[in-house]
Amino acid sequence: MPLSVVPALPFLGFVMLLLLGSRLPRTWATVVGVGSIALSCVAMIIVGTQYFLSTPDFQAYREIEWTWIPFYSSKLDSATIQFAFYLDSLSMLMMGVITFVGSLIALFSVKYLDHDEGIARFFAAMNLFVAAMLVLVLADNFLVLFMGWEGVGLCSYLLIGFWYEDESTGRASIKAFITTRIGDVFLLFALFFMLRELGTLNIQEVLELANDQWAFDTTMATCVGLCLLGGAVGKSAQIPLQTWLPDAMKGPTPVSALIHAATMVTAGVYLIARTGSIFALSETAQMAVLIIGAATLLIAGLSAVVQRDLKKVLAYSTISQIGYMFLALGAGAYTAAMFHFMVHAFFKALLFLSAGAIGYSMHHNHDLYKMGALRKKLPGVFWVFLIGSSCLAALPLVTAGFFSKEFILAQVYTSPLGGMWPWLIGVAGAFITGLYSFRMVFMAFFGISKGEVSQYPDKKMYIPLFVLAALSLGAGFVQIPSVFFHVSLFTDFIGSSVLPSLSMEESIRVEWILLISASAISLCGVFLAYLLYFRLQIHDKNKQTTSSYLHRFLASGFGFDALHNFTLVRPFIFISQYLRRDFVQLFCHLVGNSAILVHQLLSAMQTGYVRLYAFAVVFGALVIALIMVFS
Repeated sequence: MPLSVVPALPFLGFVMLLLLGSRLPRTWATVVGVGSIALSCVAMIIVGTQYFLSTPDFQAYREIEWTWIPFYSSKLDSATIQFAFYLDSLSMLMMGVITFVGSLIALFSVKYLDHDEGIARFFAAMNLFVAAMLVLVLADNFLVLFMGWEGVGLCSYLLIGFWYEDESTGRASIKAFITTRIGDVFLLFALFFMLRELGTLNIQEVLELANDQWAFDTTMATCVGLCLLGGAVGKSAQIPLQTWLPDAMKGPTPVSALIHAATMVTAGVYLIARTGSIFALSETAQMAVLIIGAATLLIAGLSAVVQRDLKKVLAYSTISQIGYMFLALGAGAYTAAMFHFMVHAFFKALLFLSAGAIGYSMHHNHDLYKMGALRKKLPGVFWVFLIGSSCLAALPLVTAGFFSKEFILAQVYTSPLGGMWPWLIGVAGAFITGLYSFRMVFMAFFGISKGEVSQYPDKKMYIPLFVLAALSLGAGFVQIPSVFFHVSLFTDFIGSSVLPSLSMEESIRVEWILLISASAISLCGVFLAYLLYFRLQIHDKNKQTTSSYLHRFLASGFGFDALHNFTLVRPFIFISQYLRRDFVQLFCHLVGNSAILVHQLLSAMQTGYVRLYAFAVVFGALVIALIMVFS
């Protein structure tokens, strides 16, 4: 089966829903919407099986669709930009997560949006998003990658603003679109630099030529690395461009699960992992990735602790967990970052869909202060949410999150690019994660009931929840630390030929110390959540603390929205208003007003009286005759 079938199927579903959606019955619209993504997942399995059987040692496979842009290059003998797809173990991993998790979320959406009028429009945008995301991760060159990159940005705007009747939803979609465009500009600059310096945009050629022609820590390597990082920061919601993601929770919860947990926000992680050899050429760019990841995981984690909206807790949690991936990428632990990406996609999609099931049952209410005692009312949702929260908090031995997070922390500690201080920041983040993860559990499912359950989730909604819960528990066993019994299926699959690798060795004694200390600190966070939100119930006893300055500062995400408003938004509006009164604008107004005046004069002549028209014709003829006589 051709590789192109995988992205083509959801794109075909988008075209069908776009052209026929208003005329299709609701049932057929959902069949097309869910079926096209599910068929793409089936095609992914077939292509993956062919890939495993036909390529020894997971070698790369390239499929050229057509020659897109032939051009002259002074750097190469011949240069073309081909619309081609490239499959290796990294893109295979991304493709599998996108199609499989996307299929489960699409299935959940059918009942979640059961009474919504725009179901065809929703699935059209979702299908286009899946197709664009697949183009992004399968792209053979940076121009095709950028096409998919922009496609997911557009679909993010469409899906966040799905309930466009609400003004705040419209504002959130515009904010996400504009903020991510800032990062896109940096990515575009990186493409310009690579094309000018290396003469090609083919990803593999760029990586090979960069290693051959750029010395370590040269200006060009640093510029390209920082521009790539700028694009990744925007799309993956890292500091300082993270403010769009919490507001994006205004969209439907399945949108949050798909775009802002499992796939789109990890596009930046994929970009850095794919271009890791460029970052390896610049110590500055590599250190910038490490610092941004470390700062983001702490700031977002602290902000998550004080949120009262369940979906916003999960949004800040997503920012924090991607910060862990950036921390690993900055330390050169590329395989650990991608392992956590896979596990995070499972448990975060589970948590978002569980939150959607809660909202579905409580009139779309996501306020933690208006929940409580849902454990008895929604037992099925409680258990899957508990599994997701346990995985997020990295409970030892029983969750996939434990294995992926410990893999990151161990690699960061032993990496020549990491060390003690990044490891300590990662451990502090683990403590905070344990705290806010079980804060959600205790506030929503224990204590006193503060809200009524109006309806119960449909049985079909539990199917994706149970599948994701099983993966959240079992997916970590493909990579088990050597202190137990060493299993390295994931690292063997990814391979050092795809991602850059560093020499990271540690003794069994050090590995035990790192493992036990990080696990203990994470459990301390869970225990603190138990004391504060289960035993003491401080969210009920001390509600006045929500008005404190520190609480408001943390709840606002460390004031980054206010900072952006002061430094970017207001100056831009001021300059725009000032430029409205410049000379060019006045000249344009003069031309426009002159046209209006002439129009009004000519309109006044159109009276509708035939005698006046006859008089005008005779008068004009006499004027012309007099001019001819006296000239």
